[in-house]
Amino acid sequence: MSLVTVDKPQPHTTVITMSRPERLNAMSIELVIELYDRFEEVAADNDCWVVVLTGSGRAFSSGLDLKDYGVIPNIDGLQMGRIAQRTIRYYSRLIPQMRRLPQPIIAAVNGVTYGGGLCLSLGADIRIAAESAEFNATGIVNGLTSTELGVSFLLPRLIGAAHSNDLLLTGRKIGADEAYRMGLVSRVVPYDEVLDTALEIAEGMCDFSPYGLAMTKDILWVNMETTSLESAIEIEDRNQLMLGFTENLPEAIRAFDQKRKPVYTDEPRRDMFDQPPPE
Repeated sequence: MSLVTVDKPQPHTTVITMSRPERLNAMSIELVIELYDRFEEVAADNDCWVVVLTGSGRAFSSGLDLKDYGVIPNIDGLQMGRIAQRTIRYYSRLIPQMRRLPQPIIAAVNGVTYGGGLCLSLGADIRIAAESAEFNATGIVNGLTSTELGVSFLLPRLIGAAHSNDLLLTGRKIGADEAYRMGLVSRVVPYDEVLDTALEIAEGMCDFSPYGLAMTKDILWVNMETTSLESAIEIEDRNQLMLGFTENLPEAIRAFDQKRKPVYTDEPRRDMFDQPPPE
């Protein structure tokens, strides 16, 4: 039985659903391996422009499955330290993988989002929450640390050090409304509307250039790590010029003049090659 399902309910949009509802979509080894493989498949799907990530039932993900976390493959001959090191990488590699996906990811956070589930939501580019969503950094509660899967890097950049330290050091749970006030999520909707809202957002994004979406995602992530304004602008300039060499901007101007919706093809800009050479 598949622990991660993939659906394409509308053009250019793929929904990836963690599907262990009886365990609140807890992250067993089997689930994270399958999730990694599904991300790889979607990344290679040229017809997919936006991804929606969600959980089945009443949870997004409750984090590490403490009762049945499974065993990684290919451990023959390894001692415990090496097994542990390899095992944790199966979890932590998911966040950089989500960053590398060419498609923007919308996390439709439908319920419980604890520990590694919280970290997964941070790997998305947009987070919307159901009113029933609840967030918690469970590592500290379970005698470990709350710093896992990139959370100590991503969370302060999203909501600031004060809120981040509060959540990661106290282990307290917050609801959707507080997550919205902190800036952890950008929208809060009723439980039965969270997936539809994510699909509506994705549909609107698919009116844009898929090249523009992918390049915007790239630069947003790159500049999260850039240390100066000038460096950020330098890479933005190159990014914008690359899109400027496509037919997209002339098409936007034509569509505006003709009072219609633009249709972006990302094809090379033709008028740039129609100009007579300088004398």
